[in-house]
Amino acid sequence: MVNHLNVSYLYKKCGVYYFSKRVPNDLKSHYKTSRIVICLRTKSNISAIRSKKSILQKLDDYWTSVRITQMKIPAIHLINDNDRKIKSSNLPLLSEALDTYLKLKGIDKGKTFIRGAKRNIQNVIDFIGDLSIDNYQTKDASAFRDYLLDKGLLVSTVKRIFSSIRSIINLCIREGGYNCINAFSKTYMPDIGGSKIRKSIKSIELR
Repeated sequence: MVNHLNVSYLYKKCGVYYFSKRVPNDLKSHYKTSRIVICLRTKSNISAIRSKKSILQKLDDYWTSVRITQMKIPAIHLINDNDRKIKSSNLPLLSEALDTYLKLKGIDKGKTFIRGAKRNIQNVIDFIGDLSIDNYQTKDASAFRDYLLDKGLLVSTVKRIFSSIRSIINLCIREGGYNCINAFSKTYMPDIGGSKIRKSIKSIELR
């Protein structure tokens, strides 16, 4: 027996809670079905609501990043200036650093991990260019951060993207024994205006 509750995105089946949400029209090509249904493996109302909020947050972050990837980005001319010089370098390109990262750390990881790493690096390449890892500057990282925030991403999402990029470059530096600085390592992240305030669910709505 399916019991539809008066709580958004949740319903009960045989006493167990399920999460259900329709895939946005512009993202349906990324899914095999038009609706996402996940068994929450709990009979607790409180646990179900907590899980629902977490899933919604992760879906929102992921869908926003996918939409950004699909955009045509007017990239490097936004951050270049007359003083910028690309020095000759024998160090790997960012795309090559990604290949190294996935070969070493992507073996036992799922498709989501690999897809996320590729998407984050491609966003940098689209915005700044596929440079050798020692040719990126701190101002490039700052401009990339501002671009993501201007597109409406949460600060928490931007932090996760930067964490992925840092890990990819750091691993490449360690594996190759290179003497260079990771330009994405200490980018400042603002504390204000980076989170969406979600309204709490009223007790009458839960009932």
